[in-house]
Amino acid sequence: MMHGRVWGAGVCLAVMMTGGAAQGQLANAAPQGQQLDQAAVIRMIDAAVHARADGIEGYLVTEHYAVFRGGDEEHPAAEMTVKTIYRRSTGKTYIIQTESGSEILRKLVLREILDNEKHINLPEFREASWITSANYNMTLRPGGVERLDGRDCYALEISPKRKAPNMIDGTLWVDAKDGSIIQIEGIASKSVSVFSGPTQLMRQYANMSGFGMATHARAVADSTLFGRTVIKIDYQDYGIQLTPGH
Repeated sequence: MMHGRVWGAGVCLAVMMTGGAAQGQLANAAPQGQQLDQAAVIRMIDAAVHARADGIEGYLVTEHYAVFRGGDEEHPAAEMTVKTIYRRSTGKTYIIQTESGSEILRKLVLREILDNEKHINLPEFREASWITSANYNMTLRPGGVERLDGRDCYALEISPKRKAPNMIDGTLWVDAKDGSIIQIEGIASKSVSVFSGPTQLMRQYANMSGFGMATHARAVADSTLFGRTVIKIDYQDYGIQLTPGH
């Protein structure tokens, strides 16, 4: 059952990546210095997510996965480095470059994460995972513009409209200029196993080629039976192919 719980954390990390949004394409959504109301912010987020989906024809990225057990986050129990290839028309494929550590964790956890990412990024399923108002209830947090990672942003409390291991209940930070996602963190809305506790999740994004792309993700799951498990994913060396006209 341990691998089921860890896989659940990976499911959510996979989905959180699909919510990245466009940068710099919606900067004129409101007059400079004017705080947007909740409905306008949500429209801006939806537009940014759709702009990213339409604007990226494909990309390459190197992903490094590390699984930590117990309280030790210095020595991974399992690691894997993969080359991820995304094509809008077909989804994701993976080339495993290196792997080490526990064979059980690599086979039953990390490979399961890759298989799940393949599934949720198929064209017929992809939109159901987007962080948009179609999939989430969103409430703008009072207080106006906040600062996160040196960027002006709005914070919204989000809750999924359906409960699933790949849906997040928590907080979303978006760029105040264009609605692109800066960070998301929260708890998986549904546990993947009756033996697992809540899975805490976080994912960060950065602007690359005009779009928000994932740079780091972390999932933490605690269980009375299996203790603490942490999964970290780092993304680097992006090569992005834009759709003609973007």
